[in-house]
Amino acid sequence: MAMKLRDLIRKVRACKTAAEERAVIAKESAMIRTAIREEQEHYRHRNVAKLLFMHMLGYPTHFGQLECMKLIASPHFPEKRIGYLGMMLLLSEEADVLMLSTNSLKTDLNSRNKFIAGLSLCTIGNLATSDMSRDLAPEVDKHLKSGNPYLRKKAGLAMARCLTKCPDMVEDFVDRVVSLLKDKNHGVLITVVQLMTQVLMIDMKNAEEEGENPFQTDCRKSFLRLVPMLVKMLKNLQSPGHAQEYEIGGIPDPFLQVQLLTLLRLLGAKNEKASEEMNDVLSRVATGTESAKNAGNAILYECVQTIMGIESDDQLRVLAVNILGRFLLNRDNNIRYVALNTLARCIVEQNKSGTPAGDPNSASSALQKHRSTVVDCLKDPDISIRQRALELIYHLVNHENVQTLTAELLNYLVLCPREHRADICTRILRVVEKYSPDDRWRVDTLITMLTIAGREATSEVQSSSVIYISRASDDVHAYATHKLLKAIRDDDGSQRGLLVVAIWCIGEYGDLVLSDYSYTPQGDASNLAPVSITFMAMNPSSVVEAVENVIQRHSCPESVKARALTCFAKLSDRFADKGDAAALDKLQTLLKKHQGSQSLELQLRSCEYDALMNAAKGIKLAPINRSAENDLFGVTEDTGGGTVSASVISAAKEALSRMPVVDLKVLQKNKESFGVDVGTSSAMPTASAAAPAPGGDLLDIFSGGTTPAPAPAQNGGAPSGDAGKSDLDLLTDIFAASAAQPAAQPAIGGGGGGYDPFSAPPAQAAAPAAANPLDIFGAAPAAAAADQLLLLIW
Repeated sequence: MAMKLRDLIRKVRACKTAAEERAVIAKESAMIRTAIREEQEHYRHRNVAKLLFMHMLGYPTHFGQLECMKLIASPHFPEKRIGYLGMMLLLSEEADVLMLSTNSLKTDLNSRNKFIAGLSLCTIGNLATSDMSRDLAPEVDKHLKSGNPYLRKKAGLAMARCLTKCPDMVEDFVDRVVSLLKDKNHGVLITVVQLMTQVLMIDMKNAEEEGENPFQTDCRKSFLRLVPMLVKMLKNLQSPGHAQEYEIGGIPDPFLQVQLLTLLRLLGAKNEKASEEMNDVLSRVATGTESAKNAGNAILYECVQTIMGIESDDQLRVLAVNILGRFLLNRDNNIRYVALNTLARCIVEQNKSGTPAGDPNSASSALQKHRSTVVDCLKDPDISIRQRALELIYHLVNHENVQTLTAELLNYLVLCPREHRADICTRILRVVEKYSPDDRWRVDTLITMLTIAGREATSEVQSSSVIYISRASDDVHAYATHKLLKAIRDDDGSQRGLLVVAIWCIGEYGDLVLSDYSYTPQGDASNLAPVSITFMAMNPSSVVEAVENVIQRHSCPESVKARALTCFAKLSDRFADKGDAAALDKLQTLLKKHQGSQSLELQLRSCEYDALMNAAKGIKLAPINRSAENDLFGVTEDTGGGTVSASVISAAKEALSRMPVVDLKVLQKNKESFGVDVGTSSAMPTASAAAPAPGGDLLDIFSGGTTPAPAPAQNGGAPSGDAGKSDLDLLTDIFAASAAQPAAQPAIGGGGGGYDPFSAPPAQAAAPAAANPLDIFGAAPAAAAADQLLLLIW
């Protein structure tokens, strides 16, 4: 005998483990399969009921689909009810057996029993395919005219499904829908309004696919004539004389109100006349609906959506923002999340429409009144609330509140999860770029951000910080260098972005920390006297020691060590006239420390910077002895090579001087002028073959060449022979190849390379030799010249 449903439920609930439950379900499934195979008709409805329970538990029940088809063909109502319920739960519209039910559905639609016809309509509304919809739409249409409201409301939902599957039938049902709006039953009205909404959305989609204006279709024009009727229905629901049986929590029929507001939003979009007719009733709904109950909050939220979606008055939009501001004070996190999400969307849509943010009637201006409430959401324990509040704060920032809101963002940066910090750092950078009041505040904010989240800051944030510091005044240079030096001394070495920016600044402006620095910020609106900021002067040895402590940590990455070598080379030039021989000797030792490093990058930098320092001192290296097997690099301390010319010394010092401010607009202009990437050395035009390559004397220290070179220009100046070159060109030329190229060849775009003090003099052969991939000390390819330059700068 088959087990009853309640006995199966008791057995499943009595299972103590998942394995026991699976065993019970497997045994019962086998018994149901046996009953299906033996055609046990008197147990069919019971078996389908048990399959529904198994389906709720997540077990496979596809083998019972045909049993549902047999049950709906039964003449008895209890079996039909189980069969239709099984169809709606166990089958999907992709099931092949669904087509077998079309005749049964059509038969039941014509049944005199309203409950049987209602079951058939519910099934059509849930499972109808396009073919079934086309076949059964006439039968459903008959029930739309039925005198029974029970069947009319179910027919409305079924017709919405049919029109969704067969959009070409929409035009045939427009007039029918209009007549149903006069129904007095609220259940029928809800389904009719849903049907109108569905028809309108389908019609707009069809118009877009056909390339027509979706707001000028015949269907939409027919519905626009019904706007006064829809507005009147909504007003009646707000009046005291509404039917009491439809109230929920003291709110008159919130379901119908929400559906009416949704339909009005679709009709009022990009239609000023229809929007004007809605303004009054929307104002009444927004001011007359209680927000103490969830039903009232649902109506208010839909009202806000409608106000923002139509061509409403500015005062209504301000009212909508104030409603969302009240939502932020609600204890329910769902309501607060919805409010934050909607506010952010309103601000984005306002920016797209071109409405000025300073307009007192704009959404952004109204939102400024709720700024403190939004900021308080950053302290919410729910991460989703904090993320939505953070997104909204980005849209709230303007020139007046940038300092206050940026401080809140930095506070949140301390508490937020680590995986979100990179995005927040990028957002803070964008805010600082757009709304910063002055250079000092911008630099101070970026340094604070790197101190908090330098580990997660992207390379874009680090590079932008360096650019903003370099473009500031000397006073800001001193302030930034003092603060960064103090920050890396207090840091444990984990904030990589902070180390990168700090080491660059110390290398460029290290001489500024040798003097005291004092700064008194401007007073704010409070009566408190501003506190003066003072940094004590440091000696050169302390500066070098601070950078040395950073690279001595085992956790220090190689990229930071490479930048530290550049810093040491720069500091050697900065401290040359400070009279601290111990610091200079220490710098020389640190520069040579990595000449035998296993890292090719550190080894190359160490050797190149050592050669560059010797050139700045006027020391020429001895010629390379290629037969010496023990001298891998061919570099010796012997100074028997003699001295170098004054132009070479000047060029070496120019390379060690402060990096000129590279104007990004000039780089972009060069890129547009020559139609190539600015990041490659081939982007710059070259001089003719008669003009010698700049920097030749500097390279002559190592190659023995005799080609004279013009005196290089100082910071920012252009050489006399190439007046159109920028500072970036000058630095590139210092490390360019010294060999003159034939007139038919570009001087940089061919086989010339970057700065290489260990290579032999460039050959004058017409055809360059093939590059040897194993020659790690050979000339760098021309495409890498810009990369070589950037490495030297950093």
